Amino acid sequence: MITRLDATLTADPARVLARLFVPGHELVVNTESRATGVLARILALPEDEVRSTLRDVLARYTGRHRDLPGTLAAHYEEISHRVPDAAALTAQRRTLIGAWFTHEYAIEAAALFNPSVVAHPDQSGLPPGHLRFVLSLRAVGEGHLSSVEFRTGVLGAGHELSLDDPGPHVEAGRPGPAVHDRALFAAVLAEDGSDAESASFLVSSLPARFGEAELERAIAALAGQRVTRHGGTRTAELARRIARCSYEVEFSPRSALAERVLWPQGPADARGIEDARFVRTVAEDGCPTYRATYTAFDGDRIMPQLIETPDFRRFRMTQLAGPAAKNKGMALFPRTVGGRHLALSRWDRENNAIATSVDGLWWGDAQTLHVPNRPWELTQTGNCGSPVETDRGWLVLTHGVGPMREYAIGALLLDLDDPSRVLGALREPLLRPRDDEREGYVPNVVYSCGALRHGDRLLLPYGASDAAVRFAVVDVPLLLERLIADGPPPAIRENSVA
Repeated sequence: MITRLDATLTADPARVLARLFVPGHELVVNTESRATGVLARILALPEDEVRSTLRDVLARYTGRHRDLPGTLAAHYEEISHRVPDAAALTAQRRTLIGAWFTHEYAIEAAALFNPSVVAHPDQSGLPPGHLRFVLSLRAVGEGHLSSVEFRTGVLGAGHELSLDDPGPHVEAGRPGPAVHDRALFAAVLAEDGSDAESASFLVSSLPARFGEAELERAIAALAGQRVTRHGGTRTAELARRIARCSYEVEFSPRSALAERVLWPQGPADARGIEDARFVRTVAEDGCPTYRATYTAFDGDRIMPQLIETPDFRRFRMTQLAGPAAKNKGMALFPRTVGGRHLALSRWDRENNAIATSVDGLWWGDAQTLHVPNRPWELTQTGNCGSPVETDRGWLVLTHGVGPMREYAIGALLLDLDDPSRVLGALREPLLRPRDDEREGYVPNVVYSCGALRHGDRLLLPYGASDAAVRFAVVDVPLLLERLIADGPPPAIRENSVA
């Protein structure tokens, strides 16, 4: 049923971002800055040494970044409030100060794994039977900080697979504020434990769609009632944090898709954007949109958030709410069923479940589909990406954790019209770690965040022990026959519905 391909992606420490660096903060931002002392020493440099040092920096680092002088200038502006008599500085000294407050971050230095794959927006110029794809990857660097990056490639008519050169640079794009949905905002505010009376007043002061200015006016109105609304101060703090958790990112049209990195920008994902599960959806007007859930990690809590993009150049990151939008491993269906949005959920940390939503943002109680019942999955089960539609049902790749914390990939088959019905479940894994896939950052793991159907084939990218990304092709008709032959899993426990 499955054929491993030769193509492999491994982490490349040469892929670096030029990030703001504040001495003393390093990767922990709540420590005391050493900016004042560093600035004093830079400002004491004679002008000829400024010129020679800047020449050396630009000679050594310009080729590693698309617009290094622009980046250094932007980083100078971010800390310029600490510079005494800034107006008297030469442009060269300002740029050099920016260099002292910049560091290179190797986004893949620790690991590269957990891929998902979707059809590329541009399928032009390909021979018959070929498919161009976009691969998303979880990259991990210093401090175990995760970001999402991309690659592109082509699946040939047989088992041929080629990966494009990702290009010499990486960039994190330009972040900006998002427009917020009032109903979603109210739901998240309630889940975060805000004072109900203060939250109700604040939300009632907002339009259905609002931005920063409207939110600040509503907060000011709430502050005017602080005598009778004692929870107003905390509610305002929560509201501002929630608003910052949703944001937009836009990349330069000069950048190639594989040079773009979704870097943590909001409070909810400040310590990592993990395990994006991309899926292509088509709106009622026929326009495709790419959507993904990802695990946002703030250093303490994890939660699923949503990515939406029409073109992989402009991205919107949004919070989700509801009892099923919890924990890791949420995956969206590619279309509505019965007029409702559907998603796979692992809200309880160990079972595969299905949830519904009216708007795709607030997710109600999840119904359990599949519980650990085979030896290779008794620790926990979960999905390996969004369901794939076939004429026999929804094909769901799963993961299971067995003895020695070994991860393997399995599969379920769900009814097309009623996906809460499980028609089949593999008795044995579809894929488990081969001997040459067992060593890595996390040993004994094969794991995927999403596969792509192309005719009777399923392209399955997978992480191998968090040390490499490899590829396999699955024969879809054979897999469907095996699922139907294996039949549904053992009956779900009576208390399995949330």
